[in-house]
Amino acid sequence: MEQIYRMKKILVANRGEIAIRVMITAKKMGIKTVAVYSEVDEDSRHTRYADEAFLLGPAPSSKSYLNMDKIIAIALENEVDAIHPGYGFLSENAEFSKKVTDSGLIFIGPNPDAIKVMGSKLEAKATVKDYNIPMVPGTESAIQDIQKAKDIAVDIGFPILIKASAGGGGKGMRIVENVQEFESQMDRAVSEAESSFGDGAVFIEKYVASPRHIEFQIISDEHGNVIHLFERECSVQRRHQKVVEEAPSAVLTDELRRKMGEAAVNVAKSCNYTGAGTVEFLLDEKLNFYFLEMNTRLQVEHPVTEMITGIDLVEQQIRVARGEKLSFSQEDVDITGHSIELRVYAEDPSKDFLPDIGTMTKYSKPEGKDIRVDDGYEEGDEIPIYYDPMIAKLITYSSDRAGAINKMIHAIEEYQIEGVETTLGFGHYVMNHPAFRSGDFDTHFVKKYFTPESLRNEQEENAAKMMALKYYLKNKARLKVIPANGMKWSSRKN
Repeated sequence: MEQIYRMKKILVANRGEIAIRVMITAKKMGIKTVAVYSEVDEDSRHTRYADEAFLLGPAPSSKSYLNMDKIIAIALENEVDAIHPGYGFLSENAEFSKKVTDSGLIFIGPNPDAIKVMGSKLEAKATVKDYNIPMVPGTESAIQDIQKAKDIAVDIGFPILIKASAGGGGKGMRIVENVQEFESQMDRAVSEAESSFGDGAVFIEKYVASPRHIEFQIISDEHGNVIHLFERECSVQRRHQKVVEEAPSAVLTDELRRKMGEAAVNVAKSCNYTGAGTVEFLLDEKLNFYFLEMNTRLQVEHPVTEMITGIDLVEQQIRVARGEKLSFSQEDVDITGHSIELRVYAEDPSKDFLPDIGTMTKYSKPEGKDIRVDDGYEEGDEIPIYYDPMIAKLITYSSDRAGAINKMIHAIEEYQIEGVETTLGFGHYVMNHPAFRSGDFDTHFVKKYFTPESLRNEQEENAAKMMALKYYLKNKARLKVIPANGMKWSSRKN
């Protein structure tokens, strides 16, 4: 029998745009919201948007947004029913999920076991093995014997990839081109894995030279229903982290989409997953796909899925956490149109995307039909050095891919941010690049095509076009134009 849990108040254990995003849906559902904040975020938008807000601690996340016990204590003291972790911080922390549920609160996310299993790439591989899901050739367990690992690498064939089991964001990852550099690269990968994740376990895989990064959104309930909401293309990345995402992918056929969707559903079933999650795949040049990992949370790029399906993923997370059954089946969900997202970071693309922290002296968002901005800042706000430097997510939608690209170009040109360098110019460059427009690109897009000089050249060209346009608009009244009816200018009578 379906049991619906009471949920009148939700605490969002996060900050910035994702905290506001969750609160928007909660309020639409008639649920009150509680914000938590660090000292540096005391006057931030998410604290003002919530119904209630409480101080966690000093600015460093280790003393604020990662303070599990303090977050739970605030929730219990203020009659909170559930905690939504957003993404980042504690969203994929199995210990936090368990502490929340053990305290009698509802965790809006998967159970601790699913988080733990999918948080380890090696455990995830072992878990999905019985479902015949394609895997990149490599070791099935952490490397213990360097010589044996080297022999396996030779059998697989170079180049190979050394990866941290607990890794993410490119940390603890090394490409090995030949057997001579194997041991030195192994030492570096283990050292980085230990310092970044506290876990030096690494494994090796065949390096897929020109992959595309394709991920499938899944949603499942506590009653055994699991469906996917199609794919997102996330191949435009810098430092192994996504910058541009879109849905659907430009290269998937209906048959390949069906197969990858079934694989994603099976990954979720393998760990008894509940809630919203994302199954990530690599797609090679021959359109062979391989399971990469599962992210046990809401993704930054979830809006593009919402745009093409019309489904509010945060609402579904809340409904599943309340114990409800999914109200739709796989057959009920269709792809309608195309959507693109640009992550607007306070970063300087001309300096290898280094963070550019400061105060936004001007902040004006684009507006219009099928243009969406998820953000957490206002004009005059400072981008704190302590957290991820993402300012906003700019999302566009159209009936087709070309329309979504053109709308994104227009939206970027209307978006005005001063005081910090941003990735808006880079996004404009990507949207205009022939490789992106054609759909013929992979995860090496930035490495292959982007240089600071190319960005400057495009910006100078755009500036010249804008000057020409302004000159034309200023002087058009003085220009002679042939009448619309096509008649010739009359001559003077002799």
